[in-house]
Amino acid sequence: MSMIAMPEPDRAVLARRDQIVADLTRLVGGAQVVADRDGRRAFETDGLTAYRCMPLAVVLARSTEDVSKVLAYCHRAGIKVIARGAGTSLSGGALPTEDAIVLGLSRMNRVLEIDYANRTARVEAGITNLGITGAVAPKGFFYAPDPSSQLACSLGGNIAFNSGGAHCLKYGVTTNNVLGLKVVMVDGEIVDIGGAWLDQPGYDLLGLLIGSEGQLGIVTEATVRILRQAEGARPMLLGFSSSEAASRAVAAIIGAGIIPVAMEFMDKPAIEVCEAFAKAGYPLDVEALLIIEVEGSPEEMSMLLGRIVETVEPFAPSVVRVSESAEQSAAIWKGRKSAFGAIGRIADYYCMDGTIPLGRMPEVLVRIGEICASQGLRVANIFHAGDGNLHPLILYNANDPDEMMRAEHCGAEILKLCVDVGGCLTGEHGVGIEKRDLMRVQFTETELALQMSIKTALDPQWLLNPAKVFPLDGRPAEAA
Repeated sequence: MSMIAMPEPDRAVLARRDQIVADLTRLVGGAQVVADRDGRRAFETDGLTAYRCMPLAVVLARSTEDVSKVLAYCHRAGIKVIARGAGTSLSGGALPTEDAIVLGLSRMNRVLEIDYANRTARVEAGITNLGITGAVAPKGFFYAPDPSSQLACSLGGNIAFNSGGAHCLKYGVTTNNVLGLKVVMVDGEIVDIGGAWLDQPGYDLLGLLIGSEGQLGIVTEATVRILRQAEGARPMLLGFSSSEAASRAVAAIIGAGIIPVAMEFMDKPAIEVCEAFAKAGYPLDVEALLIIEVEGSPEEMSMLLGRIVETVEPFAPSVVRVSESAEQSAAIWKGRKSAFGAIGRIADYYCMDGTIPLGRMPEVLVRIGEICASQGLRVANIFHAGDGNLHPLILYNANDPDEMMRAEHCGAEILKLCVDVGGCLTGEHGVGIEKRDLMRVQFTETELALQMSIKTALDPQWLLNPAKVFPLDGRPAEAA
């Protein structure tokens, strides 16, 4: 049995299901409504696969106007709505409830406009990150945020959770790369926020909406920043005799004022599993591995890599391997990019997402191992080292309810640890249902009340993405 509770469904809405499906069919057409049980089953879970719930119905929108019609109808009828892109959320952010409509945006995946002179692209929310880069790459541009799921994850989900990726160390996360949004509010009103310029007048509504997890409105289009591709990129591998040494090396590199484009960490369990899967040539006689990538001209890259080698020398790396070819660069990244799939071959895993100050990394990694060992579970650590965004993978058997409970317990203790050392509950996966009941660890009741008052102002009935982000017992009575 899971530690995470879900609210009781609205029985009156369930009783009206046939009428609701008929109404939605009239609004957008039968080809866009999924009502049969087998069809709805495809939407019962997201990337946090331990939790499942069949939605009331699914609408596959093709336009902003479709989204507006559905939201206006659901607002009038008091029906909950969950926006869903590719369903890759690892925090249960797109998990349905039994009395809710899932509003799918994956068909809205067009590139609407590209302005190379001003380095922007206007796209629909269902496009993938790689889809944006693919559209602008022929002209030498790219879209910077690159979560490990960038082949599949949609821009709308990245905006909802302010996702990052390996290269966010240099280029920033989603909020640093989005200039404007088209948003449909809960009552169906369509609003444009920001645009193809750098500074916005008035309140920072972009900052409010990016990372709001679909709680305040549904994004259907975005104007994003596109960047010139660097002259070249070159990664290196550094192997260490302990995770502590690798962690201290990370802090030393950042402290020296060196900002690589990416800096990724893998501990021994992760190295072994990824090498067995990807055959990337990773060393198996080290306890921790750093993948560090720099970019620029050949001279600049050589200079930066040389400075990094000098900076980490006090931590005695036993392996220093600098890529000398495109093939070697691809091999270095292959294991890291396929890490989650590699782990999934040997066990179910609970992927955590917390952020800590870099200087606390050595002790936090030790404590993570102790927490999981106390519950008889293994853990593999793979994460974005440069910004302290941890992704411990707790290995367990999803078919064993007791192991699932122990994995959840470990996850909660790890996230509490992140807050205790001065970090936060999440880096890029969001709160969703996974961390909802831990929000009081991070925030006071006053701080939570302030956040919920913003939610209530924009979504008075709390119809958007229900049962997420805020503790169930802290919501306004009319929305509970």
